[in-house]
Amino acid sequence: MVNPGVPDGNDPNNPVRVYADGVFDMYHVGHAKVLMQAKKLFKHVYLVVGVSGDEETIEKKGKIVMNEKERCEILEHCKWVDEILCPCPWVISIDFLRKHNIHYVAHDDLPYIGGVDIYYDVKRLGMFRATQRTEGISTSDIILRIIKDYDMYVERSLERGYKAKDIGVSATKAFRIKIKAQV
Repeated sequence: MVNPGVPDGNDPNNPVRVYADGVFDMYHVGHAKVLMQAKKLFKHVYLVVGVSGDEETIEKKGKIVMNEKERCEILEHCKWVDEILCPCPWVISIDFLRKHNIHYVAHDDLPYIGGVDIYYDVKRLGMFRATQRTEGISTSDIILRIIKDYDMYVERSLERGYKAKDIGVSATKAFRIKIKAQV
């Protein structure tokens, strides 16, 4: 169903403007699939992607791996993305959507940090379209994989010529990892 006064997506010269936001740290297939879903909500969509800025992301979620410039740059190479806004607001206001002529917001329908629905106002106005997360892949999952195999990654980095100092381990820790690998 299309909101009154909003393009229906059938005219390539008047596409539906859909907004999808996120952190997009360590860009992965789950991110790509969400953007694809947003782009395919209507026949003709202009997809605006909001990327959370470093300062607010660190404040709300903690340390990130990639900075906002890197996260935006990788999204520039995603075929689904037409425009990037960075930094974007953490909570989307109706004024923000009007300012950017956004017709709909696409995001998964799960409550965010602390169970607060940051898309409440957007949903109330019928401007929200739910996307589905990709099971088994998230930035947190990737980080957990790295942590689980930490010693192996340290050993591999040392073998490739990185110094213990370069990868943030003591010489003693590097030595222990090398010995453990030989055993």
